[in-house]
Amino acid sequence: MNTNGWNRIRYTLYAPIYDRIVRSFNTSRKRSIQLLELKAGERVLLVGAGTGEDIQYIPEGVEITAVDITPAMVEHIRRKAVTLKRPVQAEVMDGQALELASESFDAVVLHLILAVIPDPIACIREAARVLKPGGRAVIFDKFLPEKEQPSLLRHLLNWITNFAFSDINRKLEPIAAAVPIKLLHEEPTSYRRFGYKIALYQKS
Repeated sequence: MNTNGWNRIRYTLYAPIYDRIVRSFNTSRKRSIQLLELKAGERVLLVGAGTGEDIQYIPEGVEITAVDITPAMVEHIRRKAVTLKRPVQAEVMDGQALELASESFDAVVLHLILAVIPDPIACIREAARVLKPGGRAVIFDKFLPEKEQPSLLRHLLNWITNFAFSDINRKLEPIAAAVPIKLLHEEPTSYRRFGYKIALYQKS
């Protein structure tokens, strides 16, 4: 069931209440974006931007592009940008095949997307492609620890979670290893017991 078509359907349904669902993650969003040390004049890309909750934490003067596969989410991004009085280019776009120029962004934000998108390796390859050399990517999501194998119960539970919102058995390390990026920093979040962490990378 984890396809672009299904994601459009379920996240269209979630869109009206999405902010209330994910607002508890905002402390982690803020911390993640702080690690990028964005400066005025830089360009940042938000992949799988949802309703645009990250926008409020982007420093003034940074050029923001936000993309999401779900049109209803993109409409929320545009409305939020107006409310926050921030210029944002918001587009409906597949994070696995970005319609954006290579090496055109200083930073990429991947919040709560790598555990949701059908092909996380395609997604991170696209993120690396659009990053300038030396550009930074920050990831905030839930992942299974590298050396841990999912139990039978977790495999069964994943059938439910993957249908409802995301895969709970993905590991970050093999996803990141698919692209020429190096880990600069990693830290757990307040939801660490559920596998949530923040990781900052730099394109080689």
